[in-house]
Amino acid sequence: MEKSKKILQQTSALKAKVGGYDALVSKYEDIYTIIEMGKEEDDEELLEEAKQLRDAFVDEFDRLKISTLLDGQYDKENAIVTLHAGAGGTEACDWVSMLMRMYFRWAEKRGFNVETLDYLAGDEAGVKSVTFQINGENAYGYLKSEKGVHRLVRVSPFDSSGRRHTSFASADVMPEISDDMDIVVNTDDIRVDTYRASGAGGQHVNKTSSAIRITHIPTGVVVQCQNERSQHSNKDRAMKMLKSKLLEIKIEEQMQKLAEIRGDIKEIGWGSQIRSYVFMPYTMVKDNRTGEETGNVNAVMDGNIDSFMNAYLGWIHS
Repeated sequence: MEKSKKILQQTSALKAKVGGYDALVSKYEDIYTIIEMGKEEDDEELLEEAKQLRDAFVDEFDRLKISTLLDGQYDKENAIVTLHAGAGGTEACDWVSMLMRMYFRWAEKRGFNVETLDYLAGDEAGVKSVTFQINGENAYGYLKSEKGVHRLVRVSPFDSSGRRHTSFASADVMPEISDDMDIVVNTDDIRVDTYRASGAGGQHVNKTSSAIRITHIPTGVVVQCQNERSQHSNKDRAMKMLKSKLLEIKIEEQMQKLAEIRGDIKEIGWGSQIRSYVFMPYTMVKDNRTGEETGNVNAVMDGNIDSFMNAYLGWIHS
C-alpha cells in the first residue's frame, strides 16, 4: 500500500514537471506573438505587456530549472529541521526563534505543512532548541541547503548599552524516514527515557511523562519528541526521527567519500558556518559557500530564502 502511494506521488510529480514545461512553451509563444504585434502596430502598451510577461516567464523558468536539480535520492522527502542556540546566551536563543519564524514563513509561502515535534524555551527569551517537520514536495531537497551554522550580527535588544552582538545558531536538516527505506535499529543499541513535556501544547503537558528521549548508544545520537498526546505516539515519532538521523549520517559519509574520490575543491562544510545575517552597521545576508547575497535582510527573515536555496543547488551541481 505504501509503495503504491509512493509510485502515485512520483507519477504525479513527473506529470506536474511535464505540465510546467508545456505551460512555459505556450507562454513563450504568446510573448513572441505579442512582441511581433507590438512591433507591427508600433504599440507601446503591447510591448510593455510583453516585458511584464517576460519577467514572469523568466521567474517560472528559473523555478522549473532548479526543480530539475532536485535529483538526490531523498530530495522528495519531507524535512525534519532542528535548531540549536549557540554562543550568545539570550541573544542566541532569540536568534533561534527568528530562524524558526523564517522557515515557518518560507513553508507557508509554499503551501507546506509544519509540525513542531520538540521545543525548549530559552531561560529569559527565545528558544534554546526546537525540532519541527516541514511536509511538502521536495521539502528536504530545498532545506538541505540550510544545514550548518547561521551567524547573526545586530544591535541586541537585550543590551541596554546598545552594543553590537554576534550570535550563532545551528541548523540540522534530515529527510523524514519512509517505511520502504532500509534503516534498521537494534533495540540493544538504544536507551529510551521518558520525561514530562515542557512546551506549549494540550492539557497533557506537564501532567504525565509522555515525552520520549531516545539515545543511540553506538553513535551518541539523541532525539526527542513531546508533540504527540501519548507516550506510545511520541516513541513512534522519535524512532522515525532516529532513523532519519542515522540516514543523514549515512548520506554525509557517502558525500565525504565522493568528495575524496573526486578530489573536490569545494568544502562540504557539514556543521560549518554557512551564512551571515548582518543587521548593523549595514544590512546584508550572504551565503559563504555560494557568494549569494542580498541587502534586503527583512525580506529574508520573512521567509524569502529561495534565492539562497537555488544558488546552493546550482553550486553543488557545478
